[in-house]
Parts: sequence; structure tokens; C-alpha cells
Amino acid sequence: MKIFTKENMKNAIAGLLAGLCNGLFGAGGGTVAVLALEKAGLSPRQAHATAISIMLPLSTASAMVYAVGGGVDWHALLWVAPALMGGSALGAKLTGKIQGKTLKLIFGIVMLAAGGWMAL
Repeated sequence: MKIFTKENMKNAIAGLLAGLCNGLFGAGGGTVAVLALEKAGLSPRQAHATAISIMLPLSTASAMVYAVGGGVDWHALLWVAPALMGGSALGAKLTGKIQGKTLKLIFGIVMLAAGGWMAL
């Protein structure tokens, strides 16, 4: 089994970019991962599910650095975390029921809206 294949190298670069975005901006790693995984040939549903699975270790690493540096507002986390978990579970259930083409459209609209919000 060959380890250094072109596909593995693309995935490693995508992981590096996703981690960089997540650590630098506190978000965006999943977006980069979804786009890269779709380019690698995964279906939209597989790309989203894989990106979410990637986000746990990615976010844990970033969160530990921020926490050690005193950047975490623990009171806000107490209220935001349960809501995020509920929203994430609902979103995961909905993703399994939405067609790939529709999922890509919704994803694109959300990314445009987020980009516009950040620009302003």
C-alpha cells in the first residue's frame, strides 16, 4: 500500500488549510474541508459528514490553545455550547434528508451570507 499518493497529499494539504483557517479565524475549517473533500470526489453528503468528523479534533486543538491563553469566555460557553449541540444534531439529521444538489445550494447561500456579514 502506497502512503504518499496524490490523493493523500491533496487531503493532507486540505487538512492543513482547514486547520489554519480554524485556528486563525475560529471558524472556516469545516468550509475548507467540505470544498476540498468534494474536489477529492466525495458526494456532498459524504463531504459534510466527513468535515464534521474532522472538526472535533480540529476544534479541540484550537480550543486548547485559546483556553490556555485565557481567550475563552467560560460564562458564554456555558450558554452557547448546549444550543450549538442541539443545533448540530438537528442539522446532521436534516443533512441526511436533503438531496446533494440542494445541500450544495444551501451551503453556498450560507457561505455568501457569512462572507457578506464578515465584510461589513
